[in-house]
Amino acid sequence: MTRLAETLVSALRDVTGSAPVPLHAPEFKGQEWAYLKECLDSTFVSSVGQFVDRFEDDLAVYTGARHAVAVMNGTAALHVALLLAGVRPGDEVLVPALTFIATANAVCYCNAVPHFVDSDSVSLGVNAEKLRAYLVSNTKTVNGQCVNRLSGRVIRALVPMHTFGHPCDMDALLSLADDFGLMLVEDAAESLGSLYHGRHTGTFGLVGTLSFNGNKTITTGGGGALLINDPDLARRAKHITTTARQPHGWEFSHDEVGFNYRMPNINAALGCAQLERLPVMLADKRNLFLRYQKALQGVPGIRLFSEPDGCQSNYWLQTILIDSEYAAERDELLDATNKAGIMTRPVWRLMHRLSPFTAFPRMDLSGAEDLERRVINIPSSPVLGWRSE
Repeated sequence: MTRLAETLVSALRDVTGSAPVPLHAPEFKGQEWAYLKECLDSTFVSSVGQFVDRFEDDLAVYTGARHAVAVMNGTAALHVALLLAGVRPGDEVLVPALTFIATANAVCYCNAVPHFVDSDSVSLGVNAEKLRAYLVSNTKTVNGQCVNRLSGRVIRALVPMHTFGHPCDMDALLSLADDFGLMLVEDAAESLGSLYHGRHTGTFGLVGTLSFNGNKTITTGGGGALLINDPDLARRAKHITTTARQPHGWEFSHDEVGFNYRMPNINAALGCAQLERLPVMLADKRNLFLRYQKALQGVPGIRLFSEPDGCQSNYWLQTILIDSEYAAERDELLDATNKAGIMTRPVWRLMHRLSPFTAFPRMDLSGAEDLERRVINIPSSPVLGWRSE
């Protein structure tokens, strides 16, 4: 074990304790059992029931979106969001190379083409300045549409992802989208509870998407949601995610090809209880950041990643950045921490390196490639924020 690895393990143990520590565990300390029992007692455990409506209403109130539509997972939410944005077969969609695979998969579900773009070291999200220069040089405007000069395909949309809960530079990205005629869809899967200049992520673009997977800040077991401000768009989202069935007491009439993306009522019951405790969990996660900040301040070659200026991150996954001179030790650090019972992981393998996506278009990705070498996620469960020292 290298000296840096020994120092990092010791510093992390000061915060996590000596027991095996997962990367991010759910926390059930509210009304989960009561709401689940109420749901079971009602017998409405599937796609019909009061908790789905309640969860959607509560999400809209919490995020400030006019409407929320609950679905089965975050990937389904992204798929529908892209369809609502008018993405057509053969279109290109700008997505970060540094993201979870769901972002790129959802583009492919639309028979469209992911076009991979670079990330910055300030937010870990899309590098708006670099992307603007790239689009100026590599696209043209045809009939009001942004067209890739090389492929001849329309670039229809831009999908920034708020990495690990840290908000992207939304002002710059909104300006870019407007200048190039791009629809902006926010992948806010990881950023429930995060604010960009006081406004909740996922509410800036045409549509925003959330995830409630078991490892997210709050969980419904599996689940996701769309955040939408346009009431007509929200009605269409609800319609096509519920098999496009027309309202009727007993007839099964469907007016288009829809999707069975409905969130079950029993999952929504769990979500209602989780959302009630979200402010407490966010406070615990922020306190965890402060504990790590203190513990890691004396570790050479390691920097704890913090929220961008003017933003409030949910600190979904606490993140360390290895200095470039120590980047070659990344795998040794991962090995040492995991052997010590402290679960850590690298950032996702960049999308253009994955076999399904190697042939797709991309800009220079040197920023994302640098981050890939240097990012490590460390244990981030809320409980670690209030563990007695």
